[in-house]
Amino acid sequence: MKRKRLDRDVWWEHNKVKFPRYYQLRIDTEDFNGLVCLLQLIDGQPYYWEGFPHAGKVAVIGKGMSWLQLIPDGKKHVMTAKYLPDNTVSIWYVDIIEKIEYDDDGVAVFIDKYLDVVFTPQGDVVVADRDELDEAFQAGELSKEQYDLALEECDLIVEEYCSDIAQTEVFCNKMLSYVNDKVKDMNALPVK
Repeated sequence: MKRKRLDRDVWWEHNKVKFPRYYQLRIDTEDFNGLVCLLQLIDGQPYYWEGFPHAGKVAVIGKGMSWLQLIPDGKKHVMTAKYLPDNTVSIWYVDIIEKIEYDDDGVAVFIDKYLDVVFTPQGDVVVADRDELDEAFQAGELSKEQYDLALEECDLIVEEYCSDIAQTEVFCNKMLSYVNDKVKDMNALPVK
């Protein structure tokens, strides 16, 4: 399983995005309990994913976009809502994870369990990287229990977030507004 930092430092190097601001905070509200990370992309060329039946081409990175990452308590996933500069959701990407850790600099890290759920406001829902999950299990990188839990989490994500995408968008917009208010006066943790 791969370790992935929530400041997504590999994305910036690979996609040549410069100057992201990264905020990480614990939130306990009526609507959400867990870790929230916000990335504000200050500069960089747009990059798109294509081939969605309903949405077509969707922006995933570029100047003025924000990534809201939600890690709810008691769940085994990281939901990333990728926002366009006008604060509308372009796409959601949900990583199924084993656990959260922290690097020495305090940045949260998740242990990725291969399987992902991708969905768009237009109604596209894709379960991605099932082949990677199967290969990891067959290679002995995952136990039967870890494998089964990944599949269960996938089903939970599809049921909880994709059965009413409009409601998921309302929830994420509320969280983005809350987090933006909280980080106005915070200093960003630098991306190395």
